[in-house]
Amino acid sequence: MRIYVGGISYSTNSDGLRDLFSQAGEVTEANVIEDRYSGQSKGFGFVEMPNADEAQAAIAKFNGYSLDGRALTVNEAKPREERSGGGGGGGGRSGGGGGSRY
Repeated sequence: MRIYVGGISYSTNSDGLRDLFSQAGEVTEANVIEDRYSGQSKGFGFVEMPNADEAQAAIAKFNGYSLDGRALTVNEAKPREERSGGGGGGGGRSGGGGGSRY
């Protein structure tokens, strides 16, 4: 089961998230989402737990839990919504340029 974790402190990394959720059961993956350009945490992440009962127990245990001074928001992750086609191509210039006739 995939679990959304929000309210993560900027000082918390993926290993810290994995360690916390390992207290509730087996964790196959834990990722704090980072800005692709700065590498700074975006303040949320995802934890993957293969056992649904352990995942539900982790949600109950850690929702509202204080980690590094921040209260976590923990719930079952919703499926990612498809983003609409990215912005269109913009209108470039059409036709040739006009040169000098002489």
